[in-house]
Amino acid sequence: MTTNDFGRVDETNNVFVSDSGAERLVGQYPNVTPEEALAYFVRKFEDLSAQVRTLEQRIAAGITDAKSLKTTREHLTKELVEPKVVGNIQNLRDRVEALTAAIEKTAEKASLERAAQAEVAMAAKEEIAARAEAIIANLGGINWKKSGVEMTELFDRWQKLQKEGPKIPKAKTDPIWKRFSQARAKFEQGRRAFFASQDGSFKEARAIKQSLVASAQALLSKGSDAADAYKKLQNQWKDAGKAGKAEDTLWKEFRAAGDAIFAAKKQKDAEVASSQAANLEMKTALIKEIQAIKFEDIDAAKTVISSVQAKWEKIGHVPRDQVRKIEEPLRQAEKKIAEMQADAWRRSDPAAKARSNSLATQLEDAILKLEAELKLAKADKKKAIEEQITARKAWLLAAQQAVD
Repeated sequence: MTTNDFGRVDETNNVFVSDSGAERLVGQYPNVTPEEALAYFVRKFEDLSAQVRTLEQRIAAGITDAKSLKTTREHLTKELVEPKVVGNIQNLRDRVEALTAAIEKTAEKASLERAAQAEVAMAAKEEIAARAEAIIANLGGINWKKSGVEMTELFDRWQKLQKEGPKIPKAKTDPIWKRFSQARAKFEQGRRAFFASQDGSFKEARAIKQSLVASAQALLSKGSDAADAYKKLQNQWKDAGKAGKAEDTLWKEFRAAGDAIFAAKKQKDAEVASSQAANLEMKTALIKEIQAIKFEDIDAAKTVISSVQAKWEKIGHVPRDQVRKIEEPLRQAEKKIAEMQADAWRRSDPAAKARSNSLATQLEDAILKLEAELKLAKADKKKAIEEQITARKAWLLAAQQAVD
């Protein structure tokens, strides 16, 4: 007979196990040696032991799948009632039983986690329903396109929570779903009504914009000269409103005409800029002639200015930001010649000469009187009289020069 600490094999290869002080038959393995028969049932024990060890390791690793852990424990408990194995079966039973508390604790933790997740999911669904209700609170001032996108996103979030979130009793989520569903239905009803009312205004705007497109295309023949007219059409386009589905097509046609007009204007502006740059160079050269004028000879100065003015006008425009700078020397020269002419006229005017002669006479008489007073004046009065004489002599000189 072959034995080990927990089993034996008789002469007919019947295998027995000693389990909790009692011996029971676990099977027969004929046509092999007794050692092989016993080893077969020992290996079956080792397989069962490995399952217990795996359960222990899962719990030690912090596995939180309480349902799976419970199922495995229940399976092992059932398997260990009268297993057809040879080994320390009671040890396996004790080890499985020792895991019960840990599994229950894991189950309790998992339950709390599920409850927390369910609470978060319920709050998220409540938020979705509340947001949908807020969207439909003011349908009169709603942005239908933007709100339509948001309503779709809310529905997608709800679907994701249903698919990936924790399982929540239908009775708890149905009231929230009903609110959300009703809000969506009201939104869709309002959107359909809004766009139905827009059909009339779209038709009117479409007709206006079709006319504006035709007007813009008619301006193409005028090229760059049509820029201002096209800008007026742009203002009318803005005021016309949206043309519905035709909006993009009409806008592309209208803008294409504008692009062509402004491209022509840009080309013309470039040509004008080039021409004005050349004009600026020529007028800069004329400035040198102005700066060389000898103003002592007024007739010669007038001849030069007249020649410069004729050339100046013939040259044409210069860049706007250079106008003041380039014209300043010419205006100064013109002003100086005008002042010289006015001064010459005053000098040749008989009435002016008479006035100057009369003033000169009066000043000469006053000087003679003051000189006489100076001879008789006391020392403290002499300085004041001398200053009066000096001032009147200066006036007299100015009067005499005005007559010359």
